[in-house]
Amino acid sequence: MNFNSILIGSEDAPRLAAYYTKLFGAPAFSDGGYTGWVIGNGAITVGPHSEVHGTNREPGRLIWNIESTAVQADFDRLKAAGASVVRDPYRFEGAPGSWVATLSDPDGNYFQLVSPMMP
Repeated sequence: MNFNSILIGSEDAPRLAAYYTKLFGAPAFSDGGYTGWVIGNGAITVGPHSEVHGTNREPGRLIWNIESTAVQADFDRLKAAGASVVRDPYRFEGAPGSWVATLSDPDGNYFQLVSPMMP
């Protein structure tokens, strides 16, 4: 098996598409209300979902990660582009040299920049 992508459902998918476009640039595709970006070997897609309403009441339940060899620099770039900061970059306990930064989208979904980690 190979993990391929994540779909973030939203009551206001155009708002999320605009947000992620500010952070990640022009989407790789946009069709039928679904908009997606390829980041490394995976993809993130946002789109409408009939069972999703309002903001995420439990944003820590599912957190998706973007691996970065330059967490601070990528964090600074995303923050300058308008990313909502949950937690500035910090060292990850038990993994010397590893960094994590937590951000959120307008629906309150968390995502993180993380140093490369061995499987």
